[in-house]
Amino acid sequence: MSNRPRKLVLNAFFMRFGHHPAGWRHPSSTGSGRPDLDYWINAARLAEAAKFDTFFLADFIGRSGDNLQQSSRQGVSYQFEPFTLLSAIAGATKHIGLVATVNTNYEHPYHVARKFTSLDHISGGRAGWNIVSSFSGHTAKNFGIAEPRGHAERYERAEEFVELAKALWNSWDDDAFDHVDRASGQFYSPDSAHPLHFKGKHFGSEGLLDLPRPIQGYPVLVQAGNSDTGREFAARVAEMTYCSAQSLAAAQTFYRDVKDRMAKYGRAEDQLKITPGLSVVVAGSDQEAQDRFGELQELVDFTNVNLVGHDLSGYPLDGPLPDLPETENGKGRFRQLVELAQRENLTIRQLVLRFSVSRGHLQAIGSVKTVADLVEKWFVERGADGFNVVPPYLPGGFEDFTRLVVPELQRRGIFRKEYEGRTYRENLGLDTPVNPLTGAEGRKAA
Repeated sequence: MSNRPRKLVLNAFFMRFGHHPAGWRHPSSTGSGRPDLDYWINAARLAEAAKFDTFFLADFIGRSGDNLQQSSRQGVSYQFEPFTLLSAIAGATKHIGLVATVNTNYEHPYHVARKFTSLDHISGGRAGWNIVSSFSGHTAKNFGIAEPRGHAERYERAEEFVELAKALWNSWDDDAFDHVDRASGQFYSPDSAHPLHFKGKHFGSEGLLDLPRPIQGYPVLVQAGNSDTGREFAARVAEMTYCSAQSLAAAQTFYRDVKDRMAKYGRAEDQLKITPGLSVVVAGSDQEAQDRFGELQELVDFTNVNLVGHDLSGYPLDGPLPDLPETENGKGRFRQLVELAQRENLTIRQLVLRFSVSRGHLQAIGSVKTVADLVEKWFVERGADGFNVVPPYLPGGFEDFTRLVVPELQRRGIFRKEYEGRTYRENLGLDTPVNPLTGAEGRKAA
């Protein structure tokens, strides 16, 4: 572990209308379901003005053509493709990290390595990759993929995907194109190139990436997963992990478990930032915040009920959660749901109002002091290195957090007042990966 002081990490995790399923129906909600570039640029600038580390836009790729009556009642995101959007945002911001979601089931590593390299150079070293390996049936159909992929296979495939992407980023020295010699006609030194001959179980590639190495070496590698397989992947590969926990004790157990796994991979604990989701409604008083949240709760649509992939529309809303088979996607989140239902003897309706409205994340509903106390306690007592702020409704919910909570966290000395570094990695306190193939020893090893 390094001697760097711990710094609170704050990520802005946006969905178009917020994370609450009724956020799109809130009176403060604006705009139609069409993509709106100005909206996203303004959101990123607001997060940057508040000195957030990360602007993160989830990408739930693919849509089903079935059950249109059900999907027509859900205000989900029909939004821009992430790289296109983040490239535009890169030109409108200077400091905030830009994390794009890429699902390893529907891409090839060469294509992804190329796009992230472009985004890193366009943004001046601010790219991050949210590595997703979820495999839903309707998304597979969008891509004409028939064969199912199990939980373990998807993680195995994702790990090889990242391995090949790293090899492609290492196919050039950092300064390979910094010494163009026009007089001699030497565009680059052949010694600065490291062609790869990669043949894995799932992917293969030979040759060189057709772009210079990313400014950061690699984009910051981000991952989400609460299952045991997901925790192992985080300890081995990830530099930030999105997770969920609804109590400090559960968060501390997760935190310690994942950090303890890192040593066997030769990694220092501070090279992985653990950032649970935090669903926040903040106001002048606890009661005012509760009233504001109550307005959202009253708008929840119970016409069709789906909990972590299970359609429960045929079950009585005020009856107990039935016995359900464990899902292949979101195993950790599924177990959290079942444990909550059993521990507190909740009905399906109560589970929707407790779990679905926050997508399983910790809820902080109250005054500035209430919210700031919770953030500080979880950070100081090592339940988290920071948080993924998941506003229930936008833009007002996030505006309130930046206006009210961030200044209080700064006053307490646990969150920055200015950006410290030039790149996303530097601001997170992450090391820049050295190209192991640079120099004579690296070429010999290769």
